[in-house]
Amino acid sequence: MTQPTQRQMKLLFVTNSRIGDAVLSTGLLDHALEHYAGIGVTVVCGTVAAPLFEGVPGLEHIHVIRKKPWGGHWWEAYRRLKGTRWDIVMDLRGSPLPMLLRPRQTLRPRVHAAAPEHRVRRIGSTLGDKGFKHPPAPRLWLRPEDEAAADSALAGSGDAPLLVLAPTANWVAKVWPADRFVDLARRLTAPDGALPGARVAVVAGPDERDAALPVLEALAGPGTLDLVGRLHLLAVASVFARCALFVGNDSGLMHIAAASGAPTIGLFGPSRDEHYAPWGPRGRSVRTDKPYEELFPPGLKPGKVTASLMDSLPVDRVEETARTLLREVAAARPRT
Repeated sequence: MTQPTQRQMKLLFVTNSRIGDAVLSTGLLDHALEHYAGIGVTVVCGTVAAPLFEGVPGLEHIHVIRKKPWGGHWWEAYRRLKGTRWDIVMDLRGSPLPMLLRPRQTLRPRVHAAAPEHRVRRIGSTLGDKGFKHPPAPRLWLRPEDEAAADSALAGSGDAPLLVLAPTANWVAKVWPADRFVDLARRLTAPDGALPGARVAVVAGPDERDAALPVLEALAGPGTLDLVGRLHLLAVASVFARCALFVGNDSGLMHIAAASGAPTIGLFGPSRDEHYAPWGPRGRSVRTDKPYEELFPPGLKPGKVTASLMDSLPVDRVEETARTLLREVAAARPRT
């Protein structure tokens, strides 16, 4: 007699719209995949973050949220998702979907969003106290086509180390001045620098070319790779995984770099590094001399700021952090 087939478990993972926050949530999804072998996964997220999840094992669907008035995007999601019997809903958005879909189990962060904790710990609190104290680290799932695209982008680089710069951000106030990125790159790649002879890759989103152009033009030459808007986000992650060092503003690209295992330096000023520093043993944050509270006082509206607030972060400090991090990475490599 044929035995009945066991029904596949279904997970609905409701995560953030911004790239950085979505990356930070991937450790929680990885935890679920490890603990529920063969589970079918549907991801609910924003448009720009959606490509990050295309390589997730067991992925069945990515439902892209496009914000509508009066929470209409959640009702649209409910109409599309209600036909499935959900075993687990992991909801990082505080959405009405668990109430509407009535899954067997709903998991949400236990730590309030305003708590002075890193966002990875807040997300980890979804798993209880143990998840808060030892949160699962962010990770990305790369496909063969992502690795191939990175191979193509880096073709001809030879054995030279790769320095990646991400000189843009989603808010002009968080952008370290372009001339300082240029100065840093020249120092690090000089004969007496921490990465002598390294190639430099400049990375930014497809709509950020104008913002990245001053760095590209100043460093133009055979040793510079223009990767602005040229690669899928997972191919960008593959490039980052191969680099010797990543330096960038507080941005989604910074979190992709850290999740990829790259030695990562994040530059902070009018944003909180205690919440968003690059996560992991190879991540470092460097702050401006002026504290967050001075740069972004209560009541200041981001739209009122039309220039960088990162002027009090000197190149010397970033260079020294880079030298220290690279020494630590080298010391941690197993000896052959």
